[in-house]
Amino acid sequence: MTNWHALSKDEALEKLDSSSEGLEESTAEKRHEEQGPNKLPESARRPWWQRLLAQFHNVLIYVLIAAAILAAALEKWVDAGVIGAVVIINALIGLVQEGKAEKAMEAISQMLALKAKVRRDGRWQEIEAAKLVCGDIVRLRAGDQAPADLRVLKARGLQVDQAALTGESVPVDRSSEAVDEDAALADRKGMVYSGTLVTAGEAEGVVIAIGSDTELGKISTMLEGVEKLTTPLVRQINRFGHILTAALLAFTAAIVGLALVIHDMPPAEGFLAGVALIVAAIPEGLPAIITITLAVGVRRMADRKAIIRLLPAVETLGSVTTICSDKTGTLTRNVLKASRIVIGDEARDADQSVEDNPGVVALAEAAILCNDADADGEEGDPIEKALLALAEPADIDIEQLREDHPRRGALPFSSEQKFMATAHDGRLIVKGAPETVLERCTAQRSGQDCQDLDSDWWDQELDKLTADGLRVLALAEWQEDKDWDDSIEPEEVGDELCLLGLVAFEDPPRDQVPAAIKACHRAGITVKMITGDHAATASAIARKLGIKGDEDTLTGPELEKLEDDELIKRVGATNVYARTSPEHKLRLVKALQANDAVIAMTGDGANDAPALKRADIGVAMGIKGTEASRQAAEMVLADDNFATIASGIEEGRGIYDNIRKAILFILPTNAAEALVIATAVLAGMTLPITPVQILWVNMATAVTLALALAFEPTEGEVMDRAPRPSDQGLITRFVAVRILWVGLVLTGLTFFVFQWSLSGQSDEALARTMAVNLLVVGEIVYLFNCRRWLSPSLTLEALLANRWAWVLVGVLVLMQAGFTYLPAAQLIFETTALGLGHWLLILALVTPLLVLVELEKWAYRRRQSRAAD
Repeated sequence: MTNWHALSKDEALEKLDSSSEGLEESTAEKRHEEQGPNKLPESARRPWWQRLLAQFHNVLIYVLIAAAILAAALEKWVDAGVIGAVVIINALIGLVQEGKAEKAMEAISQMLALKAKVRRDGRWQEIEAAKLVCGDIVRLRAGDQAPADLRVLKARGLQVDQAALTGESVPVDRSSEAVDEDAALADRKGMVYSGTLVTAGEAEGVVIAIGSDTELGKISTMLEGVEKLTTPLVRQINRFGHILTAALLAFTAAIVGLALVIHDMPPAEGFLAGVALIVAAIPEGLPAIITITLAVGVRRMADRKAIIRLLPAVETLGSVTTICSDKTGTLTRNVLKASRIVIGDEARDADQSVEDNPGVVALAEAAILCNDADADGEEGDPIEKALLALAEPADIDIEQLREDHPRRGALPFSSEQKFMATAHDGRLIVKGAPETVLERCTAQRSGQDCQDLDSDWWDQELDKLTADGLRVLALAEWQEDKDWDDSIEPEEVGDELCLLGLVAFEDPPRDQVPAAIKACHRAGITVKMITGDHAATASAIARKLGIKGDEDTLTGPELEKLEDDELIKRVGATNVYARTSPEHKLRLVKALQANDAVIAMTGDGANDAPALKRADIGVAMGIKGTEASRQAAEMVLADDNFATIASGIEEGRGIYDNIRKAILFILPTNAAEALVIATAVLAGMTLPITPVQILWVNMATAVTLALALAFEPTEGEVMDRAPRPSDQGLITRFVAVRILWVGLVLTGLTFFVFQWSLSGQSDEALARTMAVNLLVVGEIVYLFNCRRWLSPSLTLEALLANRWAWVLVGVLVLMQAGFTYLPAAQLIFETTALGLGHWLLILALVTPLLVLVELEKWAYRRRQSRAAD
């Protein structure tokens, strides 16, 4: 691998068998045949029918399909039709909610320039960027997008915005000089990379890499090879499905087998009992409820400026243990601001009122005059735009000042001389890098006059500013009556300038970010900053934001020297990473995941796309982010604000709570139904509830009562909890105990009411109608227990928090009345009308369940409180 940034211009041309005059057309055509087009390969996309079939790839769905086929074989067409409809509806919901297919590769491809200015056969011509080859000489000007990776041969005032590749907050200077072999990607001054934007100046460069071999292409290749992890929820649901299926099939086989042996049950009747058991035990409404709960979360998140691209990402936010955040534009505003100024006798805030301080006024005037930015325009160098803000505290009219002191000549900034100069009547103003300007100064401004320069004092002040990670410019002047030409030569500037002062710039943190980081820390979430900026800048911003680690900032070059095992050990204690490349970010995410962390990775550049895709949840910026980053992410922030992530985590935890509440609500009823069928089969009794009636109960309550839980508001203490363990299953000990005892209670009550009715009137239809309605009323009562996980459910606040619960209970009451009293329903479901006495008995039997569950929650809270003490 050639380190092009370390080669001189002549060495690079020689290695590429090229020259400053460019390639011959015939040579370029031959190389194009050998090297291929300058574009990235396109990834194949799955057709819709393949994505639809994938929705059926679930073990629970397989069992339901088998149950439907078995019911059809036994000519139980209503049972088979209802089960089949449930399966198809769930598949269609999954297909619709899957969202867009992966487009990150296409998005990165679109970043390549479409045209390029190239010298061939000794003349400049414009060609398609796809036809560029290694060795071509390319010309770049302000506004151009680099069409390939280039080694700079000539440059004048060249500045490049490479934030999408390196994450740097401001355009960087580029020149033709070589640098050390081990220089970080962002520090390779002699290189301009594909997809980056020229913001100022012009240059000529030789193409050293095209297509997949460019730095942008390496990101694309890396992205293609990144394994996309499933979300914690998906993993848990899959594990739950396999365990439930294995247990269910074994249980069904055992029950039916025993019934065949003990009671000599006919095989057809045994198979029908098996179908009834499967239908009773499988929570077929659960996938739809989870999808709807996630969809409700997506809507809530959109209201909070977070756009969810993939549904499970809502819940994943709630399980995050570590946030890896880009700095520029995420934690900070990505807008340079003049924050501090230093004049001959003091250092002060840049926005502090001047109060007739002539030194500050002189510095502000110089910053406005030696400046190419338009006061009313949006375009221009970010630093020059930031300098214009000094006019407000100094009470300067920019247009009037420039009219009173017209520019007579100018020396544009260049990376070689590192300063800019403008001439006005009797005054030359110089602005540039502090070390360069200070070398040319022999005096410093003090009040209205100049006095001898105190170099040591200025060096100390400069060290303070750079230690805080601030970018610093120095301004000086030379007052001399002289006729200046339009173009000023560097040697005319001289080395007897009077230093006016220093201006320090920062990319300030977003206002809500410090509070959001505190909220994350309170919730047990670690925040790590990963940026392409310099270590001093990253460390300073981290201190302001409250991002701390046990170890100092780790830079990209230092990270490269670490083996994977060593990085895995260190990554937990280091929270600030600087000068990082795309490969570094991906390594960091993998190292954190090796420590069982659940990672949310934020970013806005194409360089962030591989890490965004690998992370458990990728979070891209919607305003200033690249399309590549947005397509690689599961969530996009509409306001580019880190604080929105904290809101998302809170919402995600609430969504997971609601999913657990749905499971806690649905499974006891399924357990009761399965136990009722199993007990009846083993005892050789008449089934208290038929398979069709079971399906009615499951679907009717799922689309009403279980759905109500999707709209439950987030409980207030969710951000005071630690993140849940990544290996914690959906069925904890608490959930398992609740399922068992509530299922047994409902089973016992169902058998009691069925046998009581059957013994009194010998009417199976009446007995089954009472059994079904007891289960439904029992679920209505139990719903209000489940609306709060551990908190009391019978408080006024809890009862009124979710109006949908009351609305959907009303809907279910109407549905159940139709099930019981409508002639058509009585014909299909074999039910009959109930009297007032029947309803009063049912209410009297199930009401104690409400009290028992609340007592259980009270006992559990008390036990937790004692354990905490």
